[in-house]
Amino acid sequence: MKHTVLTALFATAIAAPVLAEDAICYNCPPQWADWASMLEAIDDKLDIQMPHDNKNSGQTLSQLLAERAAPVADVAYYGVTTGIKAATEGVVQPYKPEGFDDIPEGLKDPEGNWFAIHYGTLGMFVNVDALAGAPVPQCWAELTKPEYRGMVGYLDPSSAFVGYAGAVAVNLANGGDLGNFDPAIAYFNTLAENDPIVPKQTSYARVVSGEIPILFDYDFNAYRGKYEEDGNFEFVLPCEGSVRVPYVMSLVADAPNPDAGKRVLDFILSDEGQAIWTNAYLQPARPVELPAEVAEKFLPASDYERAVAVDYAEMERAQAAFGERYLNEVK
Repeated sequence: MKHTVLTALFATAIAAPVLAEDAICYNCPPQWADWASMLEAIDDKLDIQMPHDNKNSGQTLSQLLAERAAPVADVAYYGVTTGIKAATEGVVQPYKPEGFDDIPEGLKDPEGNWFAIHYGTLGMFVNVDALAGAPVPQCWAELTKPEYRGMVGYLDPSSAFVGYAGAVAVNLANGGDLGNFDPAIAYFNTLAENDPIVPKQTSYARVVSGEIPILFDYDFNAYRGKYEEDGNFEFVLPCEGSVRVPYVMSLVADAPNPDAGKRVLDFILSDEGQAIWTNAYLQPARPVELPAEVAEKFLPASDYERAVAVDYAEMERAQAAFGERYLNEVK
């Protein structure tokens, strides 16, 4: 009898599948920046499953703060200013993945609390067929015209980082700077008269469907729509100029699965991982050259000269105050 039981247990042990190692990433939405391909590659190459997560940057930081005593996530992805804030709040821990030294200065925390994995340029993602005959806008200022009433969308700049990046872009375009957001407040109040759509979450699918014909968004999402979706889509880098913005990742402090988190971050910064971003029309953080067939799909380099980098630490310091002003002053 004893032998029979042991045999059965041994057989069960052999038959039981080997469970893959899991990790949790906050704000890794499959429809944004082609995280779907990255999550699939992490599963295939590392045998680590990370569930889809549709938080935005602000929601990610709020969740990390709420879970400080008992963290749930292992890694986090967000706009650079949110990464800086997460380090200040102590909810992330230093880690320098393989390839960290190749990331240019200014795009990483020297201690490894956050580091860029890719960056994009903010502009307009336009569904041309949804414009009801209106011309494709070429400037931020044009979006306040009556012909675009109810057509313009931007993510809530008090919560979503891409929304705040859009505010920085229109602020600079209208003569402001990171110490003076009066032009941005004035712009959004004028735009408010044109019935804009202001979601809090990634809205790629809403542009593709035509629900939001014009969205403040990054070039990589617009190129994805232009070259991979059925329809007529364009990326417009506004005539007044715009900003280049890095997105960063961190290892969460006291992560429940730190080794899995580190392996994920190592892969994302590897040549193979960085190449996945280039296939999604992103500029990689490390100096990995864009494939020729991808590079030729971008706007001319002369257009990108209108996009500038800013002092991202100063951008972070100004973010909370701008968010409060937006909530209180934009009606």
